[in-house]
Amino acid sequence: MESKIMSFRINLITVSILVAVSGHSFAANFGVSNANTSNVKTRNYECNRCSDNAGYSGNLDVALGYNDIDDMHAGNALGTSEDGAIGSLSSDILFQNKSGYQAKITAHQLGFDNSFASLQIGDSGLYEVVLDYAAIKTIKAGDVNSQLWHNDGMLTPSTDVNTFNLALEREKLGVGVVFNQDVYNSFISYSQEEKTGHSSSSIVTPSPINIGLPINATTSQWDAGIGLNGYNWMSELSYSGSIYNNKISDLSLPYLNDVYAASPDSQAHQISLSGNYRFDQTVMSGRVATGRMIQDENLIQMSGNPLQSWDGQVNTTDGRFAVTSMMNNRLRLGGNIDYNKRDNQSSTAEFAQYNFNSLTGAFKQNTPLDYERKNYGINASYRIASGYRLQAGYDSKEITRNYSERETTQDDTLWAKLNIRKFEMFNINVKSEYASRDGSKYESDILTASEENAVLRKYYLADRIRNAYELKLTHTPNDWMNVDITSRYAKDEYKDTDVGLLDSENYGYDINISIHINDHVDTYGFIGQQWINSSQAGSQVSNSYWYSDIEDEFINIGAGINYSGLMQDKLIIGMDYLFANSTSNTNVSVDDSRPYGDYYSYNHSASVYADYALNPQMALKLSYQYERYYDTDAASIGIVSILGLITLQDINHDYNAHQVMLSFSYKLH
Repeated sequence: MESKIMSFRINLITVSILVAVSGHSFAANFGVSNANTSNVKTRNYECNRCSDNAGYSGNLDVALGYNDIDDMHAGNALGTSEDGAIGSLSSDILFQNKSGYQAKITAHQLGFDNSFASLQIGDSGLYEVVLDYAAIKTIKAGDVNSQLWHNDGMLTPSTDVNTFNLALEREKLGVGVVFNQDVYNSFISYSQEEKTGHSSSSIVTPSPINIGLPINATTSQWDAGIGLNGYNWMSELSYSGSIYNNKISDLSLPYLNDVYAASPDSQAHQISLSGNYRFDQTVMSGRVATGRMIQDENLIQMSGNPLQSWDGQVNTTDGRFAVTSMMNNRLRLGGNIDYNKRDNQSSTAEFAQYNFNSLTGAFKQNTPLDYERKNYGINASYRIASGYRLQAGYDSKEITRNYSERETTQDDTLWAKLNIRKFEMFNINVKSEYASRDGSKYESDILTASEENAVLRKYYLADRIRNAYELKLTHTPNDWMNVDITSRYAKDEYKDTDVGLLDSENYGYDINISIHINDHVDTYGFIGQQWINSSQAGSQVSNSYWYSDIEDEFINIGAGINYSGLMQDKLIIGMDYLFANSTSNTNVSVDDSRPYGDYYSYNHSASVYADYALNPQMALKLSYQYERYYDTDAASIGIVSILGLITLQDINHDYNAHQVMLSFSYKLH
């Protein structure tokens, strides 16, 4: 019988929430606790939606527990920074009837600092309504002390200590509606995100002071579109807009106004038309978009400033065209063209020039920077023989920047991949890449010569040669073991650079092993290491150079086991362990070698659990999670460790954290 389950379309709101809150990784983060476990197979796959029966199905989970936390930073790993009693609600419930109507409620750890929920209601093939909620909290340090108090834009010194947390909390609500008909569909969605908390920043008064910068901002976003589909083509016209509103004004001290400029309010709008067309063995797709980014806020007034407000406007143009074609059963050809342009129409004026807080008598006009990028690519895929496929391509990127030390840069890349699936127990993928960058004459003009070293080469503008290689091996020696091995190496060389980044080397490997020992026992293990080494040169005086070597190293090791079938198949027990370590060493050489302040961190994370089935519908789960975290950053120092510098204290971490949870699960059917 054909399934009545509706394939809900994941709109932009849902995608952003799911990406943001998957697991405990809530943002792009290269911290030591973010191991790559994507290839680890911890248990057999299970289909929770492979049924066309009408009625309710899914799971409802209620959890109560206790946190023993003496550093709120542990909340990044445990899901909540609350110390003491905690609780959460999770669900994955689907209701459907035979006429096609269905509703789904998905929730993950509601009640924790990091959680999400989604309600989807619809009639199969006709419409759907989606309501989304997400809470995201990222913690840098807790109980930070400062003698500055913030009140409506005023930072007031006091003998009383102001204690706050360096943490950001984001709360997002969204609603979306999708309508479907035979040949067309349409959607509209709205979301609003509130961001609050504190981040670390600095002001000069004239001595440097580190402050906890208050954050209170709202971002609203609208998306709407309509699509028209044919037998072998589809198209969509859409609009996207966002408005950022900062509720924190410019910061002042009682004796000095406007010591910190607040992030200005801004908005962005874009209209795009996209589509694709297929005929025979060829598919063409394209997209054109035009947009505008606007920023029009009052400027901090000072002597010599001719503008009262900033009339900032950037017009954007984007386009893409791609085509791929199967020439025969062995050869596939493809190509693409991308175009991006940022036309800066912001206001300009003559500003008086300052030199060490005194007027020079000279005037200079601010320059609105424009940007234009053109990408071209061609590729081919050829099946050499059964089990052997060769892919190759050429990519070119040309960027033009006005008022830049180098107005045009050209990046050219040649790459090739070989995939071998000939062997029954092995799958081998090899990739090689060669890239070079050059461009127009590099010079310091009147806009930059007064601020920068004339021989300085910024790494994204300088000539560069890159060689990169990657090897992936999947080995399945039998039906109960799987091994994935990946190794990679990349080398960047900046041979024409005297001052700036000279070279960079990045290499590493990942090994994942999963073993199905028997019908009741599954286990896995993984290890990954990465090394990043770079060298750079600097100079404050002509023909006088200093050099620095930076060495970064990362390692992740993990293992776990799952044992089922105990107590007449009612009990499942398991455990997981992760060790992660990160180090960064910088050595500066002038006349002799001088080590720079290092960064070092590690963590141990372990969890054990027991899942007991009371009956076919109800289960209890008892789990325990332990987190040991330590880091030391030489840049984080005590409040008065350096004369004339006021900091936010030493915010390094050294703690143990524990979490015990008891959850009750009810299965609907």
